[in-house]
Amino acid sequence: MGDWTFFSNYGHVLVCLAKNQDTRLRDVAAEVGITERAVQKIVHDLQQAGFLEVSKHGRRNRYRINRRKALRHGLESHCTVGKLLALILKSSGPKVDATEQDDKVESPPPPAVKPKPKKSSADRPVEPAAPGKPVDTRQQGSLF
Repeated sequence: MGDWTFFSNYGHVLVCLAKNQDTRLRDVAAEVGITERAVQKIVHDLQQAGFLEVSKHGRRNRYRINRRKALRHGLESHCTVGKLLALILKSSGPKVDATEQDDKVESPPPPAVKPKPKKSSADRPVEPAAPGKPVDTRQQGSLF
């Protein structure tokens, strides 16, 4: 069987932060299986897109997820982050606070310009990883 999952690293990081809003990014990186720097970039991207707020509490950061925000891709934009997290965390962790979850959906703004299609990774030659250096398996993009 292949080594793939239904969620990207963005989704995995979001689930980890939903489980524990006071967690260290180092611990998130270990749980997701990516570098701490990759988690920092994902958190920054999620923060810039309005999915996440970061606040300082003493020497630690606290992460608050905007559960009313709609998912980004057109196929799942009818669903909120809160609904997705409630489904995933239903049996595996803390209950979702009812005050944080609402049926109102913050719709993403319509795209101003249609992006040009990207070249697929199949078009690029595959380079083997250097001995002793891990292969970068980060996924970038939407939550799925």
